[in-house]
Amino acid sequence: MNEKKASGAPEGTAPDDAPELADAFFDQAEVFRGDTLIRRGRGRPRLDAPKEQINIRLDADVLSRLRQSGPGWQTNINEMLRASLGLAKND
Repeated sequence: MNEKKASGAPEGTAPDDAPELADAFFDQAEVFRGDTLIRRGRGRPRLDAPKEQINIRLDADVLSRLRQSGPGWQTNINEMLRASLGLAKND
């Protein structure tokens, strides 16, 4: 016959048995104050001059031609605009 298994936490999982957290854990942690992110852990560092996301309307044939250039076509738009405005390349 089927026997009921005992419910509850398995042995050895008491809070006192948890491993101690190393300093590396806290160095990589995200720190919040309420819902506001104060410090971010791992990941890409913030840029001094991040790009800004916008919405733009383009003619269908223009958009089609840009997309034909393959992956990175949106970056190519930025490069074309910089060149047409006479701005230096961003490296």
